Formats: sequence, C-alpha cells, structure tokens
Amino acid sequence: MTVVSRIFERLLDLPPAETRDIVVERDLPVPMPDGVTLLADHYRPRSGPKRPTILVRSPYGRAGFFGLLFGRPLAERGFQVLLQSCRGTYGAGGEFDPFRNEPADGAATLAWIKAQPWFSGELVTFGASYMGFVQWAIAADAGPELKAMATHVTSSEFRSPMYMGGSFWLDTALTWTHIVHNPSESVIHAALAMMRAEKLVRAGAARLPLREADTEVIGKPAKFVREWLEHDQPGDPWWKPVDFSERVREVSAPVYMLGGWYDVFLPQTLADYQRLRGAGRSPHLTIGPWTHNDQRWLSVAMRESIAWFRAHLFGDRSGLRDLPVRLFVMGANEWRDFAEWPPSGYAEERWYLQSAGGLSTRAPIAAEPDRYRYDPADPTPSVGGVSLSQNAGPKDNRALATRGDVLVYTSARLDRAVEVIGPVKVVLHVASSLEHTDFFARLCDVTPSGKSTNLTDGILRLSPGSPPAEADGTRRIEIDLWPTAHRFQPGHRIRVQVSSGAHPRFSRNTGSGEPLATATRLVASDQSIYHDPTHPSAILLPVER
Repeated sequence: MTVVSRIFERLLDLPPAETRDIVVERDLPVPMPDGVTLLADHYRPRSGPKRPTILVRSPYGRAGFFGLLFGRPLAERGFQVLLQSCRGTYGAGGEFDPFRNEPADGAATLAWIKAQPWFSGELVTFGASYMGFVQWAIAADAGPELKAMATHVTSSEFRSPMYMGGSFWLDTALTWTHIVHNPSESVIHAALAMMRAEKLVRAGAARLPLREADTEVIGKPAKFVREWLEHDQPGDPWWKPVDFSERVREVSAPVYMLGGWYDVFLPQTLADYQRLRGAGRSPHLTIGPWTHNDQRWLSVAMRESIAWFRAHLFGDRSGLRDLPVRLFVMGANEWRDFAEWPPSGYAEERWYLQSAGGLSTRAPIAAEPDRYRYDPADPTPSVGGVSLSQNAGPKDNRALATRGDVLVYTSARLDRAVEVIGPVKVVLHVASSLEHTDFFARLCDVTPSGKSTNLTDGILRLSPGSPPAEADGTRRIEIDLWPTAHRFQPGHRIRVQVSSGAHPRFSRNTGSGEPLATATRLVASDQSIYHDPTHPSAILLPVER
C-alpha cells in the first residue's frame, strides 16, 4: 500500500506524509435511530495521540478509488478518517432516497463519533458534490466539535441547480441516476459505465413522456427521478426538508469552498459563499476552469483542504494564501487572488445585439427583429457547457451556430483586451407564437481563426403571464448566465448565441403546456428577437475598469 500511497501523493502533489503506518478498520456498524445500520471504514495512524477526525459521508463507496483517495492519504497526513456509506449504498442498510435521509443520518453519525473512545473532540468534514451536500445538511447543528469544513463543487440545496431558469437538467439527472444504480468502486469499471451511460442517457432523454426516461437508462423506474419531475414547480414544499441554504448563515465553522467555471453547482456554490460572507464569516474560495467530473480539480481540492484543516486544527497557517479568493482567469490562463467575490474593479458594460448579427457597445438602431423556428421534434442540441456528461465544458460551437434555430451576434475584432470577471446576464426582448417556450443564451470567445468556444450560458422557461407581455406583445426577459472569469484577447471577437434550448442538457420545452413529467405533444414555435431603440436586447458583462 505504501507504493500506491506514494503514487497518489505524486499524482495529487500532496504535502509529505507524516506516517505510512495506517490502521484500517472496515465495516464498522453505525446504528441509526430507526434501526437501520450504516457502515463505515476508519483510518488512523497506528501510533501517537488521538488525532482530529475527518468525516466523509458518501453514496459512492468506501473501498477502491474512494478509500485510496480520501482514506489513506488524509490519514497519512496526521488525521483520522471516517469514511461512511450513505443509507442504501455499499452495504449500508435502508433505501437510498437522495437528500432525504442525510440530515437525520448525519446527525446520528455525529453523535456516534462523539461517543467513540478514539474521538479527540475535534471534527472536520470533507467532500465533493453529494458529499458536500451532506456536510451542509448537518453543519448548523454539528456543535462546537466541528472545527472546519471543506466543500467542493457542491450546493446546500439541489432544487435550483436541478431547475436552472425553470428548465430541468435532464442529462445530468439521468447520468447521475445511471451512476448510483450501477455501483462500482473500480476506476476502470466506473469509466466504462460512464461511456455506456452516454448512449443510454441520450435514448432516455429522447423518450416521452419523461417520467419513463429512467427505464431507458437503468431498465426500471427510479422513484426519485420521477419525484423530481413531478415536483418541478417553484415553491413546491416537497423540497423544503432538503433545502439547507437558509441555514448556511448559522454555520460558524470556517468553510473552504471549491468550484469550477463549468461546474453544475457553480451558482449555488457562490450563493453559499455570499451567505457566509453576509453572516460575517470569512470563507476561502477557489474556482478553476473545470467541469464537475474534471479530475484536475482533485489535486487542488486535496492540497488546499489539508492546508485549511491544518490551519484550523493545528494553527499552522503556512499553507493558506494571503487573499481568500483564488480564480483562474480563462483566456489569460492564469490564477489570480482577490479579496472577495465578485471582485472589485469590474463594472457592468452593455453589449447590444445589432442588426445583421452584430454586437456592440453602441445602442442599436431601428431594425426588424430576427426570427427562427424552434421545433421540439428536432431540438437544438447541446454542445459543451455545464453537465455531468462527457459533452461538458468548453467546445467548438461553429457547427451549432450554423443551425437555422440558432441566432448569432458577433462583435468586431477587439483592438484591446476585454477582461470579464463576475456574474453575466442577458436581457432579451422576445416574442413567441407560444406562451410556453424557452430561451437559451450563450457567451462565446471567437478566435481569429473562427473557432467559437462557449464560456457561459443560461436558460429561461416562459409560461403564460411569466413574464408578462408588454403593450406591443413583446416580453422582456432576463437570463442569468453562469458567472465567469475570462480575458478576450485583442483580435478575438465576443459572440452571443440565442436559441430555444440545449438538448439533452436541458429538457426540451414541448410547447404544449403539459406537465413536465407526462408531456407527449410537441408543438413548434416561431420566435422573434428584437434589437432596436425600443427593445435594446443586450448582454451585460462585468468588464475590468
């Protein structure tokens, strides 16, 4: 195992190990109040005093890759690690019902840890994605023993990322369903399963009604997916018990946060950061050029989390940076440190959609609207962006831009660099032949050779009266795009794409107004995008001043 440890140490660029002599106790039973027993593996240095405990609660397994990544490397650096399987996964009793059992199971696990003879009285939590959510589920009530948290590519609630702009994150939901229904602790098997999942997810996403898409992906109904589809309306109380966003402000333990510019949870990560800041806390934040499944962020997350724990458990702040926010600026391809998010020194600049596909800071002149037809039977495809699929991240959008259901607005070649860091928004004045429809907007960087790379995007689902129509029948809509950090270099061009979907990343709007879970009727829509002095459609960019 020492050889494997040294390989992981080198791959992840970890600080030197304190010891290689690690004791592992496997399948420790952790009783829950309702009689269910969860299982955990306990890693600890063989000798020395009681060490602080790192709690990792996971639905993805304890042995294989996860044990090698989160168990032994952390224990070798002077911690105890309790790696626990969530209810209904990898030998743990009960049924896996995403999000629902984590508050109670997490609280019972904390109580069990505090009663163990090996517990030093000092606890930290660690993990990414679902393993980050389970941290937020217990953090506010964890007690004074919780000394720090390390949350990576995650959120304190899952409803808003699942329904960004009101449209369902279809391929992410189906991909994750395939992952949790095909458990494997082997990296090779997991990679092969993800390759198989791509084809199955596309078949599932093409199926109507959507409530039957799960049978294409896993061969049987998935109760939780069907519940997600049925509880799609804003304000549905079904989501309240698994929403911990309002309790983030109550968390007093220092929090380290990591996200990616193409991560599915980036807006929620930043919202949790703002909640902590608003409560007077001082979280550290790192955002890199990563997708959710990008393995490159693992090294950064491990190193910076270890440094965070050492600072708040041992008083060793030598591994912490001076400024709390570290961002990778794409285009410039460099890391920068800032005092806060969003950073100061950037002001909103409007780039207006123009006639003949132009984009400029000049106000638009009188012009006819641009029009296209959206047919949900042939939905506009997703190319890159934010997803769990292998299609995620920055991709060349040139072929997509040639479709008849995609409008493109491009600036002249830039004579100076334009640096954009912060939230991005698109304001469109639109009209549609249907009251039920979507609008999707995307920001791209076009190189001198013509390659168009997606940076950030967003979608908005329209319904009758939301938003209300103006006197002339148009509707003014605002689409929040993912925040970003990018430098458009001289000679490049800024491009905005507008369409009515990105399938299967987002569920297609059938146009019929039927419920999301059961809709089967497909109705095409005629869309208009206005760009004139009365209807100044624009993208709002936070530009360096």
